[in-house]
Amino acid sequence: MKEIRYFRIPIPLIEEQKANPLTRDLYFTEIGEIEVERGTIWSQDEKLENNMLAFCTRGSGIVLISGDQIPVSGEQFFIIPKGENFKFYSVINENSKLLVIHFDGKNSKLLGKEFSVVRNVIPSVNNLVANREMLFDEIFNNLSKGFHDENLAYVNFCFGHLLATFIYANKTSDDFADESNPVIRHAIDFMNKNLNLKLTLNQISKEAGYSPTYFTTLFKKETNYSPLSYFSHLKIVKACEFLDYTRIKVKEISFTLGYTDPYYFTKDFKKKMGKSPRQYRKRVGSKAIRN
Repeated sequence: MKEIRYFRIPIPLIEEQKANPLTRDLYFTEIGEIEVERGTIWSQDEKLENNMLAFCTRGSGIVLISGDQIPVSGEQFFIIPKGENFKFYSVINENSKLLVIHFDGKNSKLLGKEFSVVRNVIPSVNNLVANREMLFDEIFNNLSKGFHDENLAYVNFCFGHLLATFIYANKTSDDFADESNPVIRHAIDFMNKNLNLKLTLNQISKEAGYSPTYFTTLFKKETNYSPLSYFSHLKIVKACEFLDYTRIKVKEISFTLGYTDPYYFTKDFKKKMGKSPRQYRKRVGSKAIRN
């Protein structure tokens, strides 16, 4: 993960924000623009000390939140609640770029029901609240001038506006697309429960209740992936978990995930992750401590 631009508020100043009546209800602790290279993983192994908003501006991947694997692409965002950890798998042939901001405060607790949901953002040239990147830039530009009291108060007010454009814009405009299609969510749940099988398009579309052709069109519109390609990505994400946290042999992992040929599994893994399973395990070998 590469930090393109990043600011972390010093701990003494965070304590001041907690005590300041102007900022104690909602304040941020760090903000940045990051790039996740294709075929790599951006992860938070330790639980987050604060809530984190991530806005994908380019590329795509799969985010693992609270055990759920959810597709994320450009113009989508998600919020990870404090006390949780996550992983973002950049699994396509393009680097992913995200704007992230960590935040806390009394008011953030009231927004908890809005968290852990991946949502679409539809850009609008006619809607000023849609200029989220402009608001990020305003915060970046002002932080570059220093962390004095008035400046911190100002950028925190900017942040409150920014957060509202994500969470509440759908209350006052057509800026947000509808929540994820329940048919697609059901199909993805079906895939997740059957990672040990070699599902066919007919089986998945039948579970969803549509013809293979129409279901494929619907699925690609919602996720930017074909159903079988997405199913394959889910298998690779699960394979990464096995390689991260167990000593199960690569051959056994391939069979567990429904691959009849370990060679094909290795080829598929390397195509998506840029490394063979064994190379990947060596990279994170210290984590593989559980049987």
